[in-house]
Amino acid sequence: MKSTIIASLIASAAAFAPAQQSRSASALNEFCNGYVGGSSVEPMFIGKTGSKNFDPAGFCESCPEWVPWFREAELKHGRVAMLAVLGAVVPEFVRIPGAPFTFEAIPNVINAHDALPDSMIQIFAAISYVEATTFAALANMNEFDRAPGDYSFDPLKLKPSDPTKLAELQLKELKNGRLAMIGIGGIVAGSLISGHGLPYV
Repeated sequence: MKSTIIASLIASAAAFAPAQQSRSASALNEFCNGYVGGSSVEPMFIGKTGSKNFDPAGFCESCPEWVPWFREAELKHGRVAMLAVLGAVVPEFVRIPGAPFTFEAIPNVINAHDALPDSMIQIFAAISYVEATTFAALANMNEFDRAPGDYSFDPLKLKPSDPTKLAELQLKELKNGRLAMIGIGGIVAGSLISGHGLPYV
């Protein structure tokens, strides 16, 4: 469990590291601007290309100028979802100090949202601040000054110098983020329907 969490955090942190400042014309002509995640070993037979270059709705072809924004949104939602899964599972085992946060006060983690309005306001304020500080980076993305999801944030110096290894970490983050988005949806739905915590049945 610990190793899985650490691996996910390392992949996420490395993806914040500075990327190349410009993309070649050939990369921009590739599927999804050449971003990682275009190929897959999983057998899927949806759309024209199946597992390869999976885009059954044709977003990359119909609005290519929005592709960087799509990838930025996917990475951001994936990162939030990974944190959300941790935030949903960890409190099932340990809580921060304070009477309002005890297992007796909030036996089911999903109920924390309504039981702790002040905490929710603090979380909303923090999220709003982070979003506001990224407006400039988002505005410059279509000029290809940076890669989607790249905020030049790598305090632990985890970014590999080898492009192949970097692409592997970026793919791990992308896949873990996609899984986490599905996972947090299942956690919330299971908790609300069953009325129980982990394992939500």
